[in-house]
Amino acid sequence: MQFLGGNRRKLRLADDQRNACYPHSLQFYLQPPSGNISLIEFENLAIDRVKLLKAVENLGVSYVKGSEQYQSKLEAELRKLKFSYRENLEDEYEPRRRDHISHFILRLAYCQSEELRRWFIQQEMDLLRFRFSILPKDKIQSFLKDSHLQFEAISDEDKTLREQDIMASSHSLGGVQLELESVYKIPFADALDLFRGRKVYLENGFAYVPLKDIVAIILNEFRTKLSKALALTARSLPAVQSDERLQPLLNHLSHSYTGQDYSTQGNVGKVSLDQIDSLSTKSFPPCMRQLHKALRENHHLRHGGRMQYGLFLKGIGLTLEQALQFWKQEFIRGKMDPDKFDKGYSYNIRHSFGKEGKRTDYTPYSCLKIILTNPPSQGDYHGCPFRHSDPELLRQKLQAYKIPPSGISQILDLVKGTHYHVACQKFFEMTHNVDDCGFSLSHPNQFFFESQRILSGGKDFKKESVQPETPQSKLSVQRSKDASSALASLNSSLEMDLEGLEDCFSEDSW
Repeated sequence: MQFLGGNRRKLRLADDQRNACYPHSLQFYLQPPSGNISLIEFENLAIDRVKLLKAVENLGVSYVKGSEQYQSKLEAELRKLKFSYRENLEDEYEPRRRDHISHFILRLAYCQSEELRRWFIQQEMDLLRFRFSILPKDKIQSFLKDSHLQFEAISDEDKTLREQDIMASSHSLGGVQLELESVYKIPFADALDLFRGRKVYLENGFAYVPLKDIVAIILNEFRTKLSKALALTARSLPAVQSDERLQPLLNHLSHSYTGQDYSTQGNVGKVSLDQIDSLSTKSFPPCMRQLHKALRENHHLRHGGRMQYGLFLKGIGLTLEQALQFWKQEFIRGKMDPDKFDKGYSYNIRHSFGKEGKRTDYTPYSCLKIILTNPPSQGDYHGCPFRHSDPELLRQKLQAYKIPPSGISQILDLVKGTHYHVACQKFFEMTHNVDDCGFSLSHPNQFFFESQRILSGGKDFKKESVQPETPQSKLSVQRSKDASSALASLNSSLEMDLEGLEDCFSEDSW
């Protein structure tokens, strides 16, 4: 990998050259990118791609894939994040370039474990499925050719000659007139799934597959190629991780929080202590509601619970003075001596507000951090109830929260599918009586502010407390000290030669 000083150079390509680089709004990502890219852009592209794939995941479990709502919302996400999605749009070079580079960056981050690879492949497949579904029919053949797929649309004469056999074998056609449907001649080995189900017409070693059925074959080819590519990338990854400036980004990218930063204290002092009990039942997410209940009942929380709940309260507006008073009053109710609290606990509270030690102003935990780090043990109350609770215990909690039986079943199904944050989002919709909350839940403080917005009649609760991210925002407010310091040292004028990464994606290097 090569890093260069000086101003960033952008390739100036003629229109025909730009179009030749990315002829379609979708691709199989067969060739890694080349050229130079700044490290700041490298990071920003990675963040945007993670946001896109998380949106794909959320929409996939919230709506029926392929439905009108699913299609429109996913298209809106692609437009918002400036990625390619449709053919025949003007000046599509930059969105397609962003799509190409960001895909390969995330290969580096998501090749590191089987679980990460599975997640990445599934979201990329769903994204490809969406893009293919809106690809104009006159562009399909050229896309297949560019993707090195030997799928050839047969002529109308060949289609007429085999019409009865194709109609009898392909159940997906239903009552569709065959002359209105494209049929592709593909090698038999590529259509084994259809053959096993007796859903395809075979002749002389070739399968004749209608367009409706070819999508599954294309996705299977894409999955096979991407899975193999990720395995190759994992073998080459140590060479990339040896660079101290990239290693922290890649290690933390897959578990990073990419939403708004809820540490901004524009609402300091606008929540009083006597409001907390009421707010906990109306606007706290289940993880914080659970911690508040345990604190009131036991007058104590272990360190993990104090950190998770204390930073959440800080994020919704408690001042340092209020936090000290809140925790001290509760611990004293548990028969703790006030002097012991002052000596043993007040320092940690001041430390979390950046008033002690290295003056780090700690930020509230995101859903990802709560789900993926520091799981609770016996006697702990922190963590995510959807991730860390026994299913039967979770069912009882949901019943206590007055969730209807049908809603409990939906939430438990989402939990079973490991969609924990989506399960919490469904909980939000049911407790606030909305069909679609209109956002993708990724942070407990986001749950609180959105709840207050709805309960106050649509007015933003202490709107100034949440500031939009800027391009200079941290990749993750939960990043470790080492990662933060390493990324902070990056100069935006530095460049990375993408050609230096080609060996990580190439089979020829092994």
